[in-house]
Amino acid sequence: MDLFHTLVALHIVTGSIGAIAFWVPIAGKKGGAKHKAWGKVFNACLLATGLFAVGMSVLTLLDPMGTHPHLVGMFDAEFIRGIFGWMMLHNAILTVNLVWYGWLCVWNRRDHAANRTPLNMALQWLLLAAAFACALDGWLIGQPLMVGIALVGFATFGTNMYFILNPRPGQMDWLKEHLKGLVGAGISVYTAFFAFGSVRVLPWLALHPAMWAVPLAIGVGLIIWHRRKIDLGLRARRAAAAVA
Repeated sequence: MDLFHTLVALHIVTGSIGAIAFWVPIAGKKGGAKHKAWGKVFNACLLATGLFAVGMSVLTLLDPMGTHPHLVGMFDAEFIRGIFGWMMLHNAILTVNLVWYGWLCVWNRRDHAANRTPLNMALQWLLLAAAFACALDGWLIGQPLMVGIALVGFATFGTNMYFILNPRPGQMDWLKEHLKGLVGAGISVYTAFFAFGSVRVLPWLALHPAMWAVPLAIGVGLIIWHRRKIDLGLRARRAAAAVA
């Protein structure tokens, strides 16, 4: 329990810092010193947050009732193992995957083949396995939310692998994927605060669709908005080059 509580505390601290740092590169000027500095803070915090969550989820799988004594009498062990074990493990791996992938996309923007590192490829397959485990357990215990969340993992695996294995990606695809990865990680941390965090205060709200839908809707909206800006900027540069 001491280890579990330590992981929870570290998870909250790093996640809180990351959740604040997220908005500086998103709302501020892109590519500047502030964007890069706060982006590094966000990356470091979210990698740590995800790894702490992996530890929390593994301990929950081993001892669901012991790690969540405040839920005894409200939920059974299989429910806690599913939601706070398998689903949290999936979300933790998804967070680490998106942060690392999003960082590599910008770091290797001039050398696309360098994205195919053993670690980056392993993270994709690990996410696929976690999504399968989350979906299967969700189906077995009758929790459709777990199946729905696993679809995000499947989609992330598919889109990530499409970009990584594409021999000739588009001119600005690296930036779009960087955006998807880091905003996706931001969605993950805010979902954790809204959904998993509510368990401590209002346990019955943990599975309320709004707790999961609101961060997802805002995050997807941000991705669409910024991808459109990238496309418009690219078209403007091509038009200017054609006139010149």
